[in-house]
Amino acid sequence: MTYLLQMDFPYIGPFGEAFYEQMKELAQDIANEEGLVYKLWTENEETQEAGGIYVFDNLEDANRYLAKHTKRLESFGITGIRAKTFKVNEELSKITKASV
Repeated sequence: MTYLLQMDFPYIGPFGEAFYEQMKELAQDIANEEGLVYKLWTENEETQEAGGIYVFDNLEDANRYLAKHTKRLESFGITGIRAKTFKVNEELSKITKASV
C-alpha cells in the first residue's frame, strides 16, 4: 500500500533553473528519506507557490516526514503550509499509467 503526501506553500522564488540550483542538495537529502518512493517537485511562479507530491510506501513514514518537513519549512520562515495525505488506490492508478 502506498500513500501520497501533497504539500504546498507560499514561495517567492527562485524558480526554474535557479530553483534547481538552490534546492539540489535538499533534493539529495530528501531522496534518502525512509519509506520514500519518489517526490515530484512543484512550482508556480505566477501564483508564487512551491511544494511537492510525495509517495511513501507506508503511512508512518509519510506522517514522520510531514512533521519533519513542516519544521524545516518553518525554520526557513515559511508560513501558510498546506498538507494532505491520501491512500493511493493502486489498481486504478495502474490503469491510468502510474507506476506504483
